[in-house]
Amino acid sequence: MPTVLKKSGRMASVATAKKPLVNDLIQALDSPVARERFSAAKALRMLSEAEPQTLYSYFDVLAKGLDSQNSFLRWDATRTLANLASEDRQQKLDALLDRLLESIPGPQMIGAATAIAAAANVALAKPYLADRIAAAILEVRTAKYQTAECHHIAVGHAIESLGRFLQLVQDRRPVIRFVRAQIENPRAATRRKAETFLRRWS
Repeated sequence: MPTVLKKSGRMASVATAKKPLVNDLIQALDSPVARERFSAAKALRMLSEAEPQTLYSYFDVLAKGLDSQNSFLRWDATRTLANLASEDRQQKLDALLDRLLESIPGPQMIGAATAIAAAANVALAKPYLADRIAAAILEVRTAKYQTAECHHIAVGHAIESLGRFLQLVQDRRPVIRFVRAQIENPRAATRRKAETFLRRWS
């Protein structure tokens, strides 16, 4: 494994100071070695959280990760792109929003949870998309995952995400109805999330 990928956490901070290292990470996304691809994707995700401005010029390359055959790389790409929303003056993310959120209806719960969490970051950075994003998250109501428990978990993620940006949503009534219905959710953790949400927003 190239030295540039040995410590992905350390590389995320080093790359902020040395852009050539970011180029190395971008190139490693196409490495034939799976471990190198995963390490590069993780480092880039961490960098997108710390300094999104450093990565925005690579937006189009990072967006290709949404087409990856590997679930982990797709999930990292989703999170990384959402973190770039605050720098997206060209509204590239607006055009990709449907693809970013397409996993919410299922069948993978982890993919749905990743998209749901990432969606809140986009809404906070782009308030004019908040209603559209809230509507997409509410698709969790009829989503089909592997098990009923997966559905209850995804609902909990949806409640948390919606709670982060509900102040930006114009019509909050569908969201409030959805959360109120979860007061009797079979999963205790999801019920608690609903109760916390309603104490704040009802």
